[in-house]
Amino acid sequence: MTRRVRVVICGFGNVGRNFARLLDSKRRMAADRYGIEIELAGVGELKGSVLSEGGIPPSSLAEYFEKHGNLGDYPEKGKPDWEGADIVREAARTDVLVETTPTDIETGEPALTHIRLALERGWHVVSANKGPFIRNYQSLKSLAGSKEVEIKLSAAAAAALPTLDVAQTCLAGAEIHSIEGILNGTSNFILSRMRTDDMRYDDALAEAQRLGIAETNPTLDVEGFDTANKLALIVNVAMGADLLPGQVDRTGITGVSADEVRRAAAKGKIIRLVGRASMDDRGEVRASVAPTELSADHPLASVDGSEKGITYTTDTMDRITVSGGKSDPRGAAAALYKDLLNIYRAP
Repeated sequence: MTRRVRVVICGFGNVGRNFARLLDSKRRMAADRYGIEIELAGVGELKGSVLSEGGIPPSSLAEYFEKHGNLGDYPEKGKPDWEGADIVREAARTDVLVETTPTDIETGEPALTHIRLALERGWHVVSANKGPFIRNYQSLKSLAGSKEVEIKLSAAAAAALPTLDVAQTCLAGAEIHSIEGILNGTSNFILSRMRTDDMRYDDALAEAQRLGIAETNPTLDVEGFDTANKLALIVNVAMGADLLPGQVDRTGITGVSADEVRRAAAKGKIIRLVGRASMDDRGEVRASVAPTELSADHPLASVDGSEKGITYTTDTMDRITVSGGKSDPRGAAAALYKDLLNIYRAP
């Protein structure tokens, strides 16, 4: 028997539209393998939204948005003056909020409002937006528990790399003592090119920008902010802490010279931007982000190019490392889709 699951998407940028297209391309697989029929009930966007009592064709809606730049005039179902919060308040018979609006690390808005409204209505939440959870994870988790629904955040913590899946599922019953992660693909690409092609930082950055790996303004990536944000989220979920990004000692890669990379290589070491966190016996967490010399046999030393990786050290399972995963919008969308399926799949 197939179960119908109605979803609302807030945010229809690259990740949201890729997720919508996955609903179409994976439709048969979801039904055959998991017994789930996923129906798109609505999409909330700043420049008009869309809502339907029935289903909305996901790929067609993505194409419409790319052509028109808004959803307010979508035939019969468009809501010109509605935003995400309006859709979450008004959508009927909905089961899941998929949150992909732009991240605001300081306030968490507008996603924080969307998520609280959804949880209060008894919806599950699947999010690619880390902003609401860095400062509010424990309270949102408590609200979800009171409503007997789930929060899934794989896409918010390193896109397709299953950082939280490993911590929450594969390491169930183990105590996580420390975390090490290469969590930013842009910085890792730059350091990799500096090592393999003897490039200067500026030249490696320019190549990353030319390839679309780095933003025009790469500050969040190369100064370590993105890594600190992801690390704080992972620590709070995996270790049950309340770490803020501002509590993470942070050094970016802009000061790493080609000479430093060469000297490290001469010693058989590789420089990576590593986020580290450890918890002491009193439950206090120390966390840092910094360019770090790794020995060649370190499990993160082989994480090359724009890939990412994470290592957990535990009390009973020793050291566990995962690496790889797409860092682009399709990879993040796939992580959202995986989280949605895992809410409903049979145990």
